[in-house]
Amino acid sequence: MITLDDGTESCAPAVVIATGARYRRLDVPGMDRFDGVSVYYAATLTEAQLCYRDPVVVVGGGNSAGQAAVFLAGHAAAVRLVLREPDLGANMSRYLADQIERNPDIEVLPGHEVRELVGDTVLETVVVEDNTTGERRPLDARALFVFIGAQPRANWLAGRLALDDSGYVLTGPDAVPANGDRPGWDVNRPPFLLESSRPGVFAVGDVRSGSIKRMASAVGEGSMAVRLVHEYLAR
Repeated sequence: MITLDDGTESCAPAVVIATGARYRRLDVPGMDRFDGVSVYYAATLTEAQLCYRDPVVVVGGGNSAGQAAVFLAGHAAAVRLVLREPDLGANMSRYLADQIERNPDIEVLPGHEVRELVGDTVLETVVVEDNTTGERRPLDARALFVFIGAQPRANWLAGRLALDDSGYVLTGPDAVPANGDRPGWDVNRPPFLLESSRPGVFAVGDVRSGSIKRMASAVGEGSMAVRLVHEYLAR
């Protein structure tokens, strides 16, 4: 049984959770004006074509930000990677950090944070601040790519399903260990690939631990979950 926030109750033999994740936004002046126009949370070919031969800024110190910077360097006029950490390798794989450091089209600004977005109808300048000296610097930019993490929309599942350390829903072998306690798992079989720690409850897309965090992947997982639901109901 599922209970909604207005008290409505609904019963079903199987449930597919696809509540996604909320990507963290920068809390800086100008963000609301440019969000969805010049600010992006993914770096695919679509976004790369929108800023082709324009200067761009990428924010974040993890692998997602690093991969975006490397990819965009092949399309943008210039890429500046802004990260709070003083060292590029603090939260990024060494291999990726080395790639970035060797790329002449990527300027790395460690120990910096974005303070303001400036422009009329489109983004023109990203103002960053050195966390050590307090000095501010304007960066020419027609697009800002933000990779500072996401919050899964799964807080309502805490204590009901197995979640990873970041709050994403565990599925498949990760949801029910081969040995040890199996709270909530009362059937004599391992969980299906997208099945959570409770039989008949599936998770797909960005809310699922280990997902690719891309639209095409989420659609594919949704299609797969439908087949797995039918398999679950047939047992």
